[in-house]
Amino acid sequence: MSSKDAPPPLPEPLPVPVADSHTHLDMQSGTVEEALVKAAAVGVTTVVQVGCDIKGSQWAAETAAAHENVHAAVALHPNEAPRIVLGDPDGWSRQGAREAGGDAALDDALAEIDRLAALPHVLGVGETGLDHFRTGPEGMAAQERSFRAHIEIAKRHGKALVIHDREAHADVLRILDEEGAPERTVFHCYSGDADMARTCAAKGYYMSFAGNVTFKNAQPLRDALAVAPLELVLVETDAPFLTPAPFRGRPNAPYLIPVTVRAMAAVRGITEEKLAEALATNTARAFDY
Repeated sequence: MSSKDAPPPLPEPLPVPVADSHTHLDMQSGTVEEALVKAAAVGVTTVVQVGCDIKGSQWAAETAAAHENVHAAVALHPNEAPRIVLGDPDGWSRQGAREAGGDAALDDALAEIDRLAALPHVLGVGETGLDHFRTGPEGMAAQERSFRAHIEIAKRHGKALVIHDREAHADVLRILDEEGAPERTVFHCYSGDADMARTCAAKGYYMSFAGNVTFKNAQPLRDALAVAPLELVLVETDAPFLTPAPFRGRPNAPYLIPVTVRAMAAVRGITEEKLAEALATNTARAFDY
């Protein structure tokens, strides 16, 4: 194993336990149990396991049912909806190549998300939203229809809405306004600037910061973190993606949350203990556990 593939070392434990508000254990190496033990060893005692497609959402629900420290969020990722409707000839996603299923296939998939969202250990509907980076104009209609449906599902079941917003800030905010956002709405891997953070704050949306807040070129993210109200800030890994510096490019996992928390505390000019207390409280409030 080259050093690039080697998992980073365990950071110093946090003084107060926190939650990883967004992770993909099904895409990480090793077992769920191993991931949870490593995380707990450094003070990351709760994780929100997020589904991106039908299989992943079913797995998230089953895993949350089996582990009291794992909560599930279920959804069709914004890039999944167009693949269901239009097909995926290149097999870019984990499902392999797929035929176009049309609107009926999207309806069937949304019905399964709706069924999963009703389960007691499923605390979130997401990650849903818009992705103008990965999906071209031909996929926008399916993506938007799916997003609106997920908002309705989250509201009907009283679950948190977990948003994926990639290069789509204005459209995401507009659709939330048009549909009426759920009481608890989380911008996962927050990617807006300080102005958008003020808009989110005014609407009571949670902003979850990932390892990219540590990247050299991420000053706008740090500016956003600096102005976000402390009671609306969450932390996440989005593991195995977005590994914080200095481990960028190596596999991410929930146990690396302390690296990001320390960077965030420095941006806010507060102790890691004070930040960790806020993060723990906020995540429990956002997901209602």
